[in-house]
Amino acid sequence: MERNFKLMRFLSKIYSFLPYQIQNIGISIYGYYWKNRRLGKEFKKELLLFKKRESFTFKEWEIYQETELRKLLIHAFKNVPFYKEKYAKAGFCLNDFKHFKLADLHKLPFLEKEELRKYGTTLLLSKKKEKGKFYYSSGSTGTPVSIYFSKKTHQKWFAAYESRVLNWAGVSIKNARGMIGGRKIIHKTNVKPPYYRFNQAEKQTYFSAYHIHEKSVKNYVEGIVNHKVEFMVGYAMSNYFLAKLIADKKIKVPKLKAVITSSEKLTKEMRTTFTKAYNCKTYDSYSGMEACGLISENVFGDFLFSPRYRRFRINK
Repeated sequence: MERNFKLMRFLSKIYSFLPYQIQNIGISIYGYYWKNRRLGKEFKKELLLFKKRESFTFKEWEIYQETELRKLLIHAFKNVPFYKEKYAKAGFCLNDFKHFKLADLHKLPFLEKEELRKYGTTLLLSKKKEKGKFYYSSGSTGTPVSIYFSKKTHQKWFAAYESRVLNWAGVSIKNARGMIGGRKIIHKTNVKPPYYRFNQAEKQTYFSAYHIHEKSVKNYVEGIVNHKVEFMVGYAMSNYFLAKLIADKKIKVPKLKAVITSSEKLTKEMRTTFTKAYNCKTYDSYSGMEACGLISENVFGDFLFSPRYRRFRINK
């Protein structure tokens, strides 16, 4: 894991000094890898199942959740050393999980974040885990954690994101999107336009969160227009700063399908500004690298917790 981290730092340093056209090629190659990892056979299968469950009744959801929870708890007790010890200390045995009820969830001992940091790469790994990789959280709520993802798990998670977050906002991963996140795509010693990079493999225009200014806003709009961006995603505040400049300067931007925010608090003023700038509706969402929960906003403005991803996480 340490070797992979050092390799990423080395490649990042090389990237910093390349011409932006070559950076675009590198980003697109990496984008192709991500697209292949996330949108494979398992993604397509799970997406159909997610959409099928959209019409579940309350009782059907309860039966489904209870069945899946029992499978997960039994797997954890049998194959994850950390959980076997933790649950045994709390008085649980394997037979208890064969008849476990949703109403009994509060009886389970919590997995603390410090425990995840300490044992996430050792005792929290399933003995039957599939081949995968460790990925780091952003650390926005403290020290970053390492999360193990198999290819299959990645595709299941992204199927949930596609069906619940993107689909509810009226868009798809197939649509061209603009992204404003935490990655520093522009080297600090080479600050000049364009202030975005293009991932051709996923039709993703990645805008810098660190160069949004009244003098650069037209270049950002240029990126939206040139790459035919259909919806914006990413940090709420950074997206707001860009949209406010567009609205204040009355710059014409093609109507977008949606703005989908995450990571930060979305205010009423932000929603109003996004409507002025892009003439579309805003949808808020919450999730995380830990994949413990997926909360998304539907067309009626309701925040709903995806019943497929709730409260529980095993590195498998």
